[in-house]
Amino acid sequence: MRYKPHQHKLLRWIALFLVGTFLQLLFYIPTPVLSQNSNSCSNITAPLTADEQTYARAAWQYFVKNYQPATGFTNSTGGYPSGTLWDMGNYLMALNAARWLNLTDQTDFDARLNKFLTTFSSLKLFEDALPNKVYNAANGQMVDYGNNPLERGIGWSALDVGRILAAFDVIRTCHPQYNDWLKGIVAKWQVARSLKDGQLFGATVLPDNKTLLVQEGRLGYEEYGARGYELWGFAAPKAIALEPFKLVEINGVQIPVDSRDFQSTNANNYVLSESYILDGIEFGLQGKLGDFAARVLDVQKRRYDSTGQLTAVTEDNIDQAPYFLYNTVYANGANWATITDANQPYPQFRSISTKAAFGWRYLFPDNAYAQKVFDAVKDLRSPDDSGYYAGIYEESKQPNKALTGNTNGLILEILYYKAKGNHPLIGSSSASVSTGKPSENASPATPSNQANSTVTTPPATPSNQTNSTVTTPPATPSNQTNSTVTTLPATPANTSKPTEVAVAPIPPVDSPQPSNLKLNRPLTVIEGRYAEAAWRYFQANYHSKNGLIDDRSDFKGATLWGLGDYLAALHAARSLDIITPKEFDQRTRHLLGALTKLPLFAGELPSRGYDTRSLQSIDYGGNPIAEGNGWSALDLGRMLAALYNLKTSHPEYTAAVDKIVLDWSYLRVVREGILSSASVTKEQDGRSLTRVKPATRLGYEEYAARAFQLWGFNVNGSAVGGEYETTLVEGVKVPIQRRRTDTNSKNQYTVSNPFLLYALEFGLDPQMRSLFEPIFQAQAERYRRTGTLTASATTLIDHKPYTVHTTITGKGESWVALGDDGQPLPKGRLVSTAVAFAYHALLPENKYSQVLLQGTTDLYNPLAGFYEGFYETTGKTAVGFTSSTNSMILQSLLYKVINQQPLIRPTNNMKSPWWQEVTKGNSGRGLPNAARQQTKLISDNSGNYWVSGSN
Repeated sequence: MRYKPHQHKLLRWIALFLVGTFLQLLFYIPTPVLSQNSNSCSNITAPLTADEQTYARAAWQYFVKNYQPATGFTNSTGGYPSGTLWDMGNYLMALNAARWLNLTDQTDFDARLNKFLTTFSSLKLFEDALPNKVYNAANGQMVDYGNNPLERGIGWSALDVGRILAAFDVIRTCHPQYNDWLKGIVAKWQVARSLKDGQLFGATVLPDNKTLLVQEGRLGYEEYGARGYELWGFAAPKAIALEPFKLVEINGVQIPVDSRDFQSTNANNYVLSESYILDGIEFGLQGKLGDFAARVLDVQKRRYDSTGQLTAVTEDNIDQAPYFLYNTVYANGANWATITDANQPYPQFRSISTKAAFGWRYLFPDNAYAQKVFDAVKDLRSPDDSGYYAGIYEESKQPNKALTGNTNGLILEILYYKAKGNHPLIGSSSASVSTGKPSENASPATPSNQANSTVTTPPATPSNQTNSTVTTPPATPSNQTNSTVTTLPATPANTSKPTEVAVAPIPPVDSPQPSNLKLNRPLTVIEGRYAEAAWRYFQANYHSKNGLIDDRSDFKGATLWGLGDYLAALHAARSLDIITPKEFDQRTRHLLGALTKLPLFAGELPSRGYDTRSLQSIDYGGNPIAEGNGWSALDLGRMLAALYNLKTSHPEYTAAVDKIVLDWSYLRVVREGILSSASVTKEQDGRSLTRVKPATRLGYEEYAARAFQLWGFNVNGSAVGGEYETTLVEGVKVPIQRRRTDTNSKNQYTVSNPFLLYALEFGLDPQMRSLFEPIFQAQAERYRRTGTLTASATTLIDHKPYTVHTTITGKGESWVALGDDGQPLPKGRLVSTAVAFAYHALLPENKYSQVLLQGTTDLYNPLAGFYEGFYETTGKTAVGFTSSTNSMILQSLLYKVINQQPLIRPTNNMKSPWWQEVTKGNSGRGLPNAARQQTKLISDNSGNYWVSGSN
């Protein structure tokens, strides 16, 4: 509602500010009034007809065409980037309706709502108390009603606050995963400053720059606004009462009119349709309001009966000056007045309101007059598919071509009300829940969401489904040995539900210390929000009994790579002060305890995958394999890097870390200076044979080799260096594989992920820089040439093919998306969220990295973490949550605040248990030959980075 209250009496705002906390307590109801709905939001009991679907699609197009991607807001009127809290409430109601009417999917819904709430959370408040009356929808600045920026703002509207509180309640009820976020927003407001003597008070700024508090609301709107407050526990008993009102006879009908008129209060006491329509579809017109609404509709019918003029009056924008009018049944002593907010008459512009006609038609579906006036406007859509016009001028009979969020939002809300069988959206007992999360009945072997399902929050409990198809790949680069595709079985080998195994944490370490990593600056408020969102993944997917984390939210399994991601995320979260020292210690000791219990393949090294409930070895489909299915040298390198960083940054864990890695045997993983991985193949005669081959995945091999060097292993044959084959992409020579004679295997594709992880943790030595830079340049050049945002990576999604390799070059083609089976995926290319964050951390001044970050920062669910990214062709969010993406985001944020230093720091402690065992020699475990690292951290004009060599 564009309500601009007039001055009533001057109060000293400073005094009110000082007692704000007291007032907040005074007006707060201990138990908030929450929606008590019995049907779910998705329970459509009266599906829209074909015509109604056309109405709904047309109304939704207004919001599609007036969306502001930088803020997530929508324009209040077509093409005009301004919005009040009332307008924002309209949009939220429309967005919720669009979701359940299947005008948009959960992915788009989450992307829009995440962006909206991210911006809304950061809006500057008037006097740090409540949202300003109006903001620029394009940039979120406080403005006046002319959309002129004002540093201080122009005050707040209590009625608008009530409107958005009602919308917030619908969102948290229908989508409870957003409840905490919304509660946090409201908690920051000084709501009590808008409440006094049981009434609603707005604020305005006087010419002398003082703040005037003004009682807001008249019969109809006042009660509606107060109901919004009550939903969040704030009492306004006088506002929600109908008094003071009187009955005024108009066209033979006794119409309830607020007794506080313009002459005595300088505020309009108009009677119109919209407040009753809103109350009806949201709260059910309880008590006398049902009778009042029927009277207001009846008097409009009687005007038609006596004049022949169809009548449906309410407030509306118009397409000419003065641009906004109140078309009323009664206002300030006059029947059928059409006035401005300043009570200036414009009877020539009275109109039949589209939204009012829609509202009466569906609120009173058996009323013949409501049907008649509805028929006059039901097709009043703009020819360019921009939504519904506001109405029809009575005098000229021409359309009022104003396009507004108010009109189109209310139409969507009304149609959703109809689809729910005329159940009020808030006030009746129709609880509605879209969990936006995977089914909790999902098998551990198979993602629980099919190709058309929606995922926003991971399940909190283990799955209990007993039969499922097995197709899920892991969140790791190691699922293909020698770049060949592993064939997964069609059904699980074991369909019984695994038992959740409890693992004890390692004993408390001596004197836990803060990280010795020093920050150059704290996170900004926005960066802190991103870090908290990324950490949410590790809260949502934590197995409290054994300390493990799922590699992906829809799969109860972990690889050593994924657990390395988790350990790196733990370190980043503690360093950034996202988690407390106590939580860090508890989680770290629990993870280390679990690592000691993982069964080793052939008694040598951790297997390729584990069920995160039973700790059993599993294949990449989640099927238990008692003997394991080999090991990945690449995954092992990820874990070794994370463990090294743990004991370097937190030396108190050194003994526990070294005990774990000393249990492992490295005889076959490091051979003749190169890294090798083991896989198990089934022969035709049923035998299982182990095959050990070089690990040659481009970028991943180089990363893992550097990690092995930290522990003293000579793996120069796998470390970055030597010659690389290239191919021309966008005029840039992009590496495709290392030239080598030790294997015939070929790298299938080039993606960004491993090079970014290497750069964040080890820095960019000259040899790695020669690979890193052309990979980035090719992507930037593609964007320059085509305008297509490009952040090529391996990402994981919630439906087949589950793993998508969005390549720079793959299988001889540029910019192809591949599944794990090597087959092309048309229109499957994604823009990776993690890659965008990492490039911006590493190249903050680069214009393309800045553009990338802007395109992905809103891609998170506040309770589940960051999504994998979005599709290049459609812009839709790629649903999937992984430890890899959220870990890289946390590491990228940490990299920013330590002055772009490599995240892995050196240590001088060469007397730890590991190095003591190395010194002894003849271990029978394939330990390094000498007690010295094979890599060192150096500094030069190009920065700090690790290189091969000993100190």
